[in-house]
Amino acid sequence: MKTILAPTDFSEVSLNAVNYAAQMANILGINLTLLHVCPVTMTYTDVPPPALYIEESISKAEKQLKELKAKILKDAPKKITIKTKVLTGDVVSGIKNICEVMDTYAVVMGADSSNTIDRFLFGGNTIEAIKSLSWPLIIVPSKVHFGRLHKIGLACDFRDVASTVPVDEIIKLVKEFNSELHILHVQTESRKTSDLETANATRWLHDQLGALNPKYHFMVSDKVEKSINDFAEKNKLEMLIVTPKKHSFFNKILKSSKSKNIVLQAQVPVLSIHE
Repeated sequence: MKTILAPTDFSEVSLNAVNYAAQMANILGINLTLLHVCPVTMTYTDVPPPALYIEESISKAEKQLKELKAKILKDAPKKITIKTKVLTGDVVSGIKNICEVMDTYAVVMGADSSNTIDRFLFGGNTIEAIKSLSWPLIIVPSKVHFGRLHKIGLACDFRDVASTVPVDEIIKLVKEFNSELHILHVQTESRKTSDLETANATRWLHDQLGALNPKYHFMVSDKVEKSINDFAEKNKLEMLIVTPKKHSFFNKILKSSKSKNIVLQAQVPVLSIHE
């Protein structure tokens, strides 16, 4: 059965994402897997930590996951199947290993930058997950709770839409939650989309997504990511779909620390689906 994977380090932001994942799994009637990855830190002498320390970390994490599972099941309006898993090593590699052996619906992670100390699921791990995971990845802002996804946005640069827009996933998501679909296109002053590009892209999108009756929104701004996030908040979108790809606006976002913070602190969950 389809399963949502929710990695957690038991921090407030990651637990909020776990609750988001649990509520989504409950609504969809699918399974939930809770994952904790115990990092194995190498010292400057490259001497691995004692086996006893690793065993204690694993035992503690297993106990915390068991307690978390019990709490979710107690609060869940419907019974859902929850599995727990503790791994050691690299976070993103651990996520990949789990996703490869289960029918993954999505990975749900939290993101927060309220202080300068990188959290377990913030910064490098979240950005690396966006860039490298081939499964749908939902990044949940720290104070956002799961809603029924009445409005979903798709950020689209109108380039190579036939090979980059995940049509099947979008259709399935919109239909599952009976959502409104809003397609957002922001062109910059330095690289305006030509009338031909716009016409071809909208024609193709209409052919593929027309049954969903999407609403199109066009903006001109050199602050692409900020314009999209502002639109999402102003129009009360409950999810924003992005498709990281080479030369895309989102790929550029990942290279700018300021822009990373804008995206990761957005008030709207971001669903990243690779082309």
